[in-house]
Amino acid sequence: MDLLVIGGTRFVGRHLVHSALSGGHRVTLLHRGGSGEPYPEAEHLHTDRDDDLSALRGRRFDATVDVCGYWPRQVRSLADALDGNGGQHLYVSSVSAYAEPAGPNADETTALTELDTDDPDTLAMSSEVYGGLKAACERTAAQVHDRLTVVRPTYVVGPYDPTDRFCWWLDRVGRGGDVLAPGPPDAPMQLVDAVDMGEWMLRLLEDEVTGAYHACSTDPGWTLEAMLDELVSAVGPDGTELRWVDGQWLREQGVDGDVLPLWSEGHPQQTMALDPAAARRTGLRVRPFRETVLETWRWMRDGGTFRYGPVALPDERAAELISAATA
Repeated sequence: MDLLVIGGTRFVGRHLVHSALSGGHRVTLLHRGGSGEPYPEAEHLHTDRDDDLSALRGRRFDATVDVCGYWPRQVRSLADALDGNGGQHLYVSSVSAYAEPAGPNADETTALTELDTDDPDTLAMSSEVYGGLKAACERTAAQVHDRLTVVRPTYVVGPYDPTDRFCWWLDRVGRGGDVLAPGPPDAPMQLVDAVDMGEWMLRLLEDEVTGAYHACSTDPGWTLEAMLDELVSAVGPDGTELRWVDGQWLREQGVDGDVLPLWSEGHPQQTMALDPAAARRTGLRVRPFRETVLETWRWMRDGGTFRYGPVALPDERAAELISAATA
């Protein structure tokens, strides 16, 4: 198979490319070059997708994967450049594209959210419009591609994760001591291993499977407590203890999901309790979560870098909150 990947050098796309090359497929990556060229055996086209897609003119591919389309104009311009020669199209969306599901076990027919604008291409990216833009991209992709596969991942975790979400928790638990855990412990949580996701997306293309699918490794009913307990068991030094603090009280102290990643701030967030059955039927294989934890931890300890960004509750502040909450 001749596979075109838009992006493909950082995280989800990187694992997809690894699977494709390992499977004997020919891979072309279109990217800006800022993340290097981890797979020299692939063809690399260096360009900014927002400026110049002329390198794709006259090329023909069996399948195209877009892991970095955030505005509808990007989806349209890519389709225009390929001019019907991109083969099956796989667009990586997000469960954030959903309007809040009515309850757990929601499937892929759940309604997508709507943006309050007639021109989403003019919006600046933010957490408030991210889901709406992904939904708008899905609708555009459905208009411009005859054979479309949409993958909607929950939180993606694993080696090469550039974010400060799951890796932040691994780093904090790995340093041991009292770890502030934001309540409620039974808040719904779903993750997907990036390695599993990459292998499965390739399988969707190999089998020419179309339609929309959730990408989640964990079943509805899995919780924040279950995730953090597994992290403590896997990488926490002796004496590591989760100290659960009431979420409402934390919010009153000015703490929110911007400084404690993966925390729903006590909201129901049923988009973390979705039905994974369709993905499983189409070949999503799920490794034990502990393997994901340990492989990510090894990557981090071997020099893997992730972004210490705005999501970072200082240890001193966490200790103050634990002390105040238990006084």
